[in-house]
Amino acid sequence: MTPSPPSTEQVWELDRAVDDLVRGEAAWAACDRAKRREVLRQVHAATARAAEAWVRAAVAYKRLPDDSPLVGEEWITGPYPVLTSCGALVASIEALEESRSPVDGFSFGRAPGGRVTVRVLPHSVWDQLLLNGFSAEVWMPPGVTEREVRTRAGLAQLRPAETNGVGIVLGAGNITSIPILDVLYELYANNRVVALKLNPVTDGLLDVFGEVLAPLIDLGAVRIVTGGADVGAYLVHHPKVSHVHMTGSAATHDAIVFGTGAEGAARKAAGTPLLDKPVTSELGGVSPTIVIPGDWSEADLRYQAEHVATQKLHNGGYNCVASQVVVISSEWKQKDRFLTLLRQALSDAPVRPAYYPGSDERVNRAVDAYADARRLAGGRVLLTDLDPAEPGPALTTEYFGPVLAVLELPGDCGQFLDLAIHTANERIAGTLGVNLIAHPRTVAMLGGALDEAIAELRYGTVALNAWTGVGYLTATAGWGAFPGHTPDDVQSGIGVVHNALLLDGPERTVVRGPFRPAPRALLHGQPVMSPRPPWFVTHRTAATTGRLLADFAAAPRWTALPKIFASALRG
Repeated sequence: MTPSPPSTEQVWELDRAVDDLVRGEAAWAACDRAKRREVLRQVHAATARAAEAWVRAAVAYKRLPDDSPLVGEEWITGPYPVLTSCGALVASIEALEESRSPVDGFSFGRAPGGRVTVRVLPHSVWDQLLLNGFSAEVWMPPGVTEREVRTRAGLAQLRPAETNGVGIVLGAGNITSIPILDVLYELYANNRVVALKLNPVTDGLLDVFGEVLAPLIDLGAVRIVTGGADVGAYLVHHPKVSHVHMTGSAATHDAIVFGTGAEGAARKAAGTPLLDKPVTSELGGVSPTIVIPGDWSEADLRYQAEHVATQKLHNGGYNCVASQVVVISSEWKQKDRFLTLLRQALSDAPVRPAYYPGSDERVNRAVDAYADARRLAGGRVLLTDLDPAEPGPALTTEYFGPVLAVLELPGDCGQFLDLAIHTANERIAGTLGVNLIAHPRTVAMLGGALDEAIAELRYGTVALNAWTGVGYLTATAGWGAFPGHTPDDVQSGIGVVHNALLLDGPERTVVRGPFRPAPRALLHGQPVMSPRPPWFVTHRTAATTGRLLADFAAAPRWTALPKIFASALRG
């Protein structure tokens, strides 16, 4: 159904906001790199000041108990990535001011298919200490040379005076850093001034976001508006708006671009969009977790079951990149034990309210579609015994809630991996993120074949023994769908965000993490100092650790490290 138009008063306010931005574009164009760098520092400082209020507002709308360890999620996915992104963007602009490339000082490598890679994690000594055992690379498309990467890095900041009009950002309602990071990317990567339209779920953050973005609001480069679908529809069709960026679902994207109902479907089929302006997007999908068979200890099985439960239940399951399908070998001798522990981990994870609109309805649809659906504690649902020939909607419908399916495929290690990759690429909806879990001996046995498998996966972020959410938290990595989607087959979206190195057209981010946490990893001869990550839903001190990490990102210093390490180890 097409939303009713906004009221006359709302239209007047929205027109005034857009007109302010039209004037503000000239002010933004007049800002040289030094001024833009200083504004970023001011946003960084404002974020640090507002961090406590930010987390309180997020906890309130997600209805979390104040003393819950899950409050750590709001520190780690709220102010923390905004602080780190501001710092990384400042470094990129400083490099350009000094006639250097933003990637100078970063390591380059090679990946299958003639791809050039940029190692973005670890980069600083802080990365090596706080995320020991984790790494991330940005893979460029085949054929792009290292020289091209260096000379093109910088995007719009290579020509800061050449601005690109007024853009609309339709903010996300789940992860609270997304709206701010999207605004920064529009301004710094694309040189567009921005009207940020909040998702109504996050209206309680209006004052906080106003404080964080105040340096840009004062310049006339940003305006924040609230309202429902009527306000969003008015803004995206506004004649003075040149671009739209949104975070949400493919269905919402299609409603915006083509319209709703039979008429919208007809426009999509004909390739004649209702919205005739560029739209970039970060959309969800059905993110798979591929468990490669191997010989695991009981501790390994238990830890990785908690890992998969986290990939599903972090933020209640309301993540665009939440795992929805576990792909596992039917011939793995430890399959049954792993699935038992996974059910236990899903049931034992802290209970939390279903805060995101429509959650119960989506969960019920999943239960209705599968006769063997199992309801677990806390409103979670586990779908097992899927028929590989006819697996049903779990592979094609994003439930955006606490629903996890298990798909068993035949084959030993190599055969299974080939089939799992084909299934992920051809049968599972979306291309935002895919997780792989493999024992170190299996990784060593597969050797270069594993890198080839990663290259074959058509996903914007691929994580091996880590959750793709680590890619989201890495400011210098790109975040978005695999490139190549079109408006009439948008899948998980078009374009990237974050990407604080301002790389031109990255293909994917590849994250690697430790199969075991410290200290157990050290006992197996693996030089890993990271304990259970604080984003795990089972982390007992996540709230304290998350606060300490955000405080560190606000002011990195050696004296802060002992408290962070002590808190993380207690978790």
